Amino acid sequence: MRQPVHPDTPAISLTRLLAALGDPIRLGLVRLLSDGQERAWSELRAPVAKSTLSHHLRVLRDAGLTWTRQEGTRCFVRLRQADLDARFPGLVPALLAAAEVDGPHGDVHLAE
Repeated sequence: MRQPVHPDTPAISLTRLLAALGDPIRLGLVRLLSDGQERAWSELRAPVAKSTLSHHLRVLRDAGLTWTRQEGTRCFVRLRQADLDARFPGLVPALLAAAEVDGPHGDVHLAE
């Protein structure tokens, strides 16, 4: 199985990061992952097909927002909080605070 490619911290682009966060599902995923926990993809629930959820997770990874780790056939994801803070200090907490006030977040939640 092919290992995911992640951009190096200095290569994370603000415009690409903001474009990735422009979708309510992806913003909801980032909000969910902002607790610092690594999550199995199977734990994530969103009102989209699994293939579409996979696409959203790839967009977040390609933008430099998340780390994806494969273990056998399972994939795990976590927010790159330290890298994002190093590249854009205070940006992620400010975006998450604004998203909290803004409203709907794509109905993204953890499996029960």
